[in-house]
Amino acid sequence: MAAPPKHALAKWEKVRSFALGLPGAGEEFPWGETVVKVNKKIFVFLGVDDGSYPLGVGVKLKDEAMHAHALSCPGAEPSGYGLGKAGWVQIPLAQKGAPSAEVLCDWVEESYRTIATKKLIAELEAR
Repeated sequence: MAAPPKHALAKWEKVRSFALGLPGAGEEFPWGETVVKVNKKIFVFLGVDDGSYPLGVGVKLKDEAMHAHALSCPGAEPSGYGLGKAGWVQIPLAQKGAPSAEVLCDWVEESYRTIATKKLIAELEAR
């Protein structure tokens, strides 16, 4: 297995630490993948970082403009298993033209806001 490209791994690590820094967020490893949850619900899929599959981030974007922007990224596609119908998008990180860590973190926050409770969102906004 090839190691993921360094620039993609650096983005992945920034996104992961941003997601884990959100109020009430916690990391779990179902199916051998890294996910971050709030209220026992996944708000970001981080996949695997062992090089067995291209690094990517899966987020739920209800905002139409963000959703369209995410889908316009190179290699991005609606998430599998029917999740795409609910607004989930899978964005690869290693492709040329992939979004910056800052943009990805904005999307992670948007995904978090669609799933977190009002109380946790209020805590986020108070920061």
